[in-house]
Amino acid sequence: MQKMMTGNAGRQKWLVYVAVLFFTLHISPVPSLAANEDYKEEAEYLALRDSMRHAFNDGDSTRFFVAVKALQDYLLTKNDLHAYYTQRCNEIVFNLNRQNIFDAYKLATKLSKELTEKKLDREMYMAINMMGHIYNYCGNNESAKNCFREVLKRMKREGYIESMPPIYINLVGIYSDENSDSALILLDTALQLAKDYSPERTFDIEARRALSYYKMGDREKFLEGYASYKKGLENGLSSVHGRQLDICYQSLMGNTEKAVKMAMEELDGSEKYSVAADIYEKAGNWQEANKALRMVMAVNDSVNSVILDNSMQGIQDELKLSEAQQSAAKSKLIAMTAVLSGLLLMTLALAYFAYIKRRHERQLKKAYMQALETDKMKSAFIQNVSHEVRTPLNIISGFAQVIANPELSQSVEDRKKIAETMMLNTQLITTLIDETLELSKDEQTGKPDILYADSLRTLLQQLLQDIRSKLNTGVVCNFEHSLPAGFTMNTQKELFKRVVMLLLDNAAKNTQEGSITLRAKADKRLLSLVVEDTGCGIPAKEAEHIFERFVKLNDFKKGLGLGLPLCRTLVSKMDGKVWLDTSYSGPGARFCIELPLH
Repeated sequence: MQKMMTGNAGRQKWLVYVAVLFFTLHISPVPSLAANEDYKEEAEYLALRDSMRHAFNDGDSTRFFVAVKALQDYLLTKNDLHAYYTQRCNEIVFNLNRQNIFDAYKLATKLSKELTEKKLDREMYMAINMMGHIYNYCGNNESAKNCFREVLKRMKREGYIESMPPIYINLVGIYSDENSDSALILLDTALQLAKDYSPERTFDIEARRALSYYKMGDREKFLEGYASYKKGLENGLSSVHGRQLDICYQSLMGNTEKAVKMAMEELDGSEKYSVAADIYEKAGNWQEANKALRMVMAVNDSVNSVILDNSMQGIQDELKLSEAQQSAAKSKLIAMTAVLSGLLLMTLALAYFAYIKRRHERQLKKAYMQALETDKMKSAFIQNVSHEVRTPLNIISGFAQVIANPELSQSVEDRKKIAETMMLNTQLITTLIDETLELSKDEQTGKPDILYADSLRTLLQQLLQDIRSKLNTGVVCNFEHSLPAGFTMNTQKELFKRVVMLLLDNAAKNTQEGSITLRAKADKRLLSLVVEDTGCGIPAKEAEHIFERFVKLNDFKKGLGLGLPLCRTLVSKMDGKVWLDTSYSGPGARFCIELPLH
């Protein structure tokens, strides 16, 4: 349930917090490249800073970019490069908040290049930190983790230790849903650093740690952390996590309805329904948990919420009908009890009623878990699609802006390369969408074709020729066959071509050097196809996992992880089967297909 507390809305608020962090970086007494920071008390600096802040908070791009440029120019006159590059980071955050990912990426790349050229290695952590936020926004958690770890290493080396706790909290946000133990270790590290170098951060970090204990189910440590939080409030301290701590406390004390009411009044968007569902789940109230979960889905995804609402409504209708039947049965049993001496039948009636109630509670719990799984699959789909589609879209958008520039000075050859890049990325998006749509088709359509030995060989050779344009330099294609004389096969030609091309395309993506070999043979019953490559190979334990949707063993490879699942779906429509040959010793991988000749 905690995973549902994240999402686009939560991410936007988080990015605003990043901006606030950067504002405080150049205001707090951290090491700076400036010789003298007395200017920060001057009226001119304060006016420029406040103008930029107001424009940022208002989301007014016209005012913000003018104000931040004026502030940057002023900081350069004061030779405060640390504060200057901090404002460069605020530009990136502003673009992220407005979902201008491509612009943010360009600014981050430009910042990194400039710091490298000027040999300002001490400030390089800023550019790396920005790339971490961009990766995290796009759903690339591993790359985001690597960036934040590099930022921590550089900040420690360059003496920015008092500003390290917020970076640890960034990592906690990523790890909290993956590994609660790792998240807790990161929180402890952030807390110790805050105690040693920036005590003003300790109270908020301790509050965040108490929330982690609640999520882990450690009642004793949560209550200890909550008591410390309340004591801090009495001493005039405050935390951004205070509202959720109070809600979690009420839930833990069994005050379910009060906790839900607080969540509805004090939290925003889908978060309040997520928290309510979590509270009801811990209380064992599956019916109310289902209602809250449906509200989360309604806020996050209107299309999927319609489907889930229909399912949940059907369960509720069935429950109401069953309750009405139980009421009628109970009345009948009471009447029979009055005639037949009733005590025994009353006992049986009550036992029956309890059985029905427990059965429906199990059904509600099952429906609730199915709804959670559906939302998890939806999140995986959105994360994969958004990451794989956004990259080529941003490239197309960026080059489109270049071409649209009236002062375009590129040569004919450069413009040709730009056009080819845009076409390549357009084709990539089209392929991703085609795979997604094709995977959703349920029925085989079209008139079967008759393939003879010669036509099949020609078809397979043509498919090998088509895949050559996608091969890495130096990779060669081989074709081997032993089709008997008089061979014929009834199949859908286009469907057959799609199946073979999916396996060849998979081999091309994973083969950096060596060869790809396509083999074909047949007997009186079956056509057997084999695709071998000399690529990176696939562990035997992943033999079935790779045929599941959105599975990619290497997250840096292009695609949604739909090629092999689509291949298996299409082969199944042709009454055949496809599998990974785990007995193949390599190098690389071998996929096998068997298709009936009917």
